[in-house]
Amino acid sequence: MPKSRARPTKIISITNQKGGVGKTTTTINLGAALSQLGKKVLIIDLDPQGNASTGLGIEVEDRDFSTYEFLVEGLPLKQVVKETEIPDLHIVPATIDLSSADIELIANENRSHLLYEALRKKKENKEKHDYILIDCPPSLNLLTVNAMVASHSVLIPLQSEFFALEGLSQLLLTVKEVRKTANEDLRVEGIALTMFDGRNNLSKQVEVDARSNLGELVFKTVIPRNVRVSEAPSYSMPVLTYDPSSKGSKAYMNLAQELLANNS
Repeated sequence: MPKSRARPTKIISITNQKGGVGKTTTTINLGAALSQLGKKVLIIDLDPQGNASTGLGIEVEDRDFSTYEFLVEGLPLKQVVKETEIPDLHIVPATIDLSSADIELIANENRSHLLYEALRKKKENKEKHDYILIDCPPSLNLLTVNAMVASHSVLIPLQSEFFALEGLSQLLLTVKEVRKTANEDLRVEGIALTMFDGRNNLSKQVEVDARSNLGELVFKTVIPRNVRVSEAPSYSMPVLTYDPSSKGSKAYMNLAQELLANNS
């Protein structure tokens, strides 16, 4: 499919302060789906655990430079970016060094805007990507705030389980605060229901509650609980590569198409 650059780069933070909700899985597979749909995609791994990097086949020993050097030391994007096995999908990998960034940056007056300046201000970093997806850490810390300040929107994976909606209110308050103080154009791209089990009444109830409370903010596409999605990271690949015909692959492709339609 031919690549097009009709629009400026769209930056999306994929975030939820709760762990285990499918945040990194969504980042990897949405990125892979967008690239299959003809978009050039860059993933910024902002989680010190580095699971997005591992899930795309970037070994720890190959991460000479990472988001730590990009964010804290100001290295240019071309020096930290890595190609993946998937055409037109690139990543800036993460290492455990990133875990100390909060403490190291506390005295920096510009600490909340470092990623914004790196991605949106520095001319040398304006690579030709259609989408930049930022995989945020599972907390509302300085790294997550940097991601929100740098982004045009946030995409929130919401696990289809009990108490799922409880933590969402705090996250939406954080988005509101960032909009008020640092990035007035930040919006919620959408909420993606993940790990959905249609045979489970609880999953169905979470969907009903989410749609009744949040309306059109909730994507029509739901991501099913799927063994292929769970297996793919152990092979260091997205599920779209691991098993393109699986329900999980089809769901992430549908989510990517819905995202593109919302941005058309």
